[in-house]
Amino acid sequence: MKFISHRGNIDGPNKDKENHPSYIKNALKIGYEAEIDVWHIDNKWYLGHDEPQHEVKYDFLTLNGLWIHAKNGDAFFHLLQDLKRNVFWHTNEDWILTSKGYIWTYPNKTLYPNSICVLPELGFNGDIKECHGICSDYIVLYNNL
Repeated sequence: MKFISHRGNIDGPNKDKENHPSYIKNALKIGYEAEIDVWHIDNKWYLGHDEPQHEVKYDFLTLNGLWIHAKNGDAFFHLLQDLKRNVFWHTNEDWILTSKGYIWTYPNKTLYPNSICVLPELGFNGDIKECHGICSDYIVLYNNL
């Protein structure tokens, strides 16, 4: 099973640090994968959930273990050109398919064997142990279960 830190969080939400490059690198360094929010504006790359906050070089986006949530159309288009990246776009759909074929599953929606259970702390529908991965702000807790 894959254990994915949501925006770099591992022990609960931290609005001041999430999506910061060093916070993401720390989650990767200790062995988790990481979901990040990515923007592409004026030929520059940024991390940030509600808005572009932290400028990064494209090389940052090639780190292994990233689940890249494109936050605008330009980011989605450009990231899809690199077939090595695991990219997705979503707003509030129940399920979406990532570019690597995983089912990104919204909280409280039915889980499937290829699902990534997103924020299970908000609820999930099915056997979490049977899905492909978990993405959580509390990923340490789920990794220890």
